[in-house]
Amino acid sequence: MRLKKILLHSNITPDMETDSSLLTSEMEQLKQEELYHQLLMQAMGEVQHQNPDSRVIRPEPGMCVKTLSITEKQKVFVNICQSPAVPPPPHLSKEELLELLQSDDPTAYRVPMSLGEPHTELDNNSQGCTAYDVVINNEFFQKCQKDPLFLQFVIAVSFEGLENKYSVELSREWKALKNRKFLGSVSEQNIRTESKPSIQEISPSDSHTALSEAKRPEFCLLVEPPVGDPQYLIAEVQLPGVSSSRSLVLDLGEDRLVLTARPSLFHLDCYFPLTIEPETSVAQYNTSTQVLTVTMTVVPS
Repeated sequence: MRLKKILLHSNITPDMETDSSLLTSEMEQLKQEELYHQLLMQAMGEVQHQNPDSRVIRPEPGMCVKTLSITEKQKVFVNICQSPAVPPPPHLSKEELLELLQSDDPTAYRVPMSLGEPHTELDNNSQGCTAYDVVINNEFFQKCQKDPLFLQFVIAVSFEGLENKYSVELSREWKALKNRKFLGSVSEQNIRTESKPSIQEISPSDSHTALSEAKRPEFCLLVEPPVGDPQYLIAEVQLPGVSSSRSLVLDLGEDRLVLTARPSLFHLDCYFPLTIEPETSVAQYNTSTQVLTVTMTVVPS
């Protein structure tokens, strides 16, 4: 199960007390409509939230790989770029890599990388094509340049990452361009300043301790729009006694939400009837009502 950490924002209203008994269904509906409108504006690029855990970098060209889009039967170029701002993966020897590739779960080894947006370019025959920019650590890139096995591995991981993020299907037959390190122009990318695991493992002892000491909070799930195909799944979690979002740890998977309020105050682990997209999900904690609202984009069925 892949889980993604979600940055929590606090909505602090000083010197204000709210009586929950005064909240009417009309006010709740207005709040949902306002949140839904905000999400639509964000999806359209009209609202941008600054992420304090990210920074803008300009990567250096490394190598350019040519492959083929299986569905469209068109040329695709992947620019493997390098930057010291991207953290290196854990040390792995060639022998360990061979064992990993022969194991049942070769994806257990994670390579930190930044996947850029697709951009349209022209190939040597002045034909239109699609290019992607993948940024990895510069020292790890040099290691891949010296060892063909590591090079094949990082290209395979890059292809898999692009397929998962942009819903494309790339041929595993590729060719590295000899006289070209980059197709197009190098663009800036927004990357995380610290590496965050895409999978959070909880040991049985830790899980047992958290469940025994923490309470399961009251929560409800709403869909927007309420009629027709759902576009957003909204979780509202009541957390009485939680004064700040800094004590909350929230992880999202494609069909799972895991929330912990430290220290051992609340613990929630629930699954969804719908498939969501963790990358575009947002969360906000209102300190006056002590309600956490998690708005998740539903993947069309």
